[in-house]
Amino acid sequence: MPHGTQLSLFLGATLVFLLTPGPAVLYIVARSVSQGRAAGLASVAGVEAGNLVHAAAAALGLSSLLVASSLAFGVVKYLGAAYLIWLGLRTLLARAPAAGVAGDATAAAPRAWAAVRQGFVVAVLNPKTALFFLAFLPQFADPHAGPLAPQLLLLGVTFVAMAFVTDAGYALLSGAISPWLLRRRGVASGARALTGATYIGLGLLAAFASDQRK
Repeated sequence: MPHGTQLSLFLGATLVFLLTPGPAVLYIVARSVSQGRAAGLASVAGVEAGNLVHAAAAALGLSSLLVASSLAFGVVKYLGAAYLIWLGLRTLLARAPAAGVAGDATAAAPRAWAAVRQGFVVAVLNPKTALFFLAFLPQFADPHAGPLAPQLLLLGVTFVAMAFVTDAGYALLSGAISPWLLRRRGVASGARALTGATYIGLGLLAAFASDQRK
């Protein structure tokens, strides 16, 4: 386990990073505003589950294989971008829900599971997350404190746990205005359009972002 100083530096650096909104936060906020707090929190759970996969892969050295292969990196990158664009198009083309549907308890569970699943896929198909964990976590591991893999896994799990808390905060804040929006058909349609555009924008950003593996 990293010693106290390294662990403190890791916690501080992680907090600074997490308080700087990135694509994942935009995705979560868009989901929370358009579908409500429950869907936003479900998206957080999915995203962080996907991030756990990347953290475990970094600890086991599997991420280095993805980063080393231009083909594999590109395939995952464009699959993730295409998935986000597909989500955006589906959101834009979806029919506006009838009054009262947003609060229908019978639809809440399927919507939540869909949000978890979609958040997980979005996170897993983001090779930049694999690159981030591969570059970030080893800086705080101590080779003299024991095997590196358990240290990296512990750091990764800690990062994801902190990310869950901060991302859930974004979901709760943005979800707080969702009921007000969903009660107004015109505003709700605008929010849905903005959500779809956000997904598409994130997908295009992922597709055309420069390869920073080096």
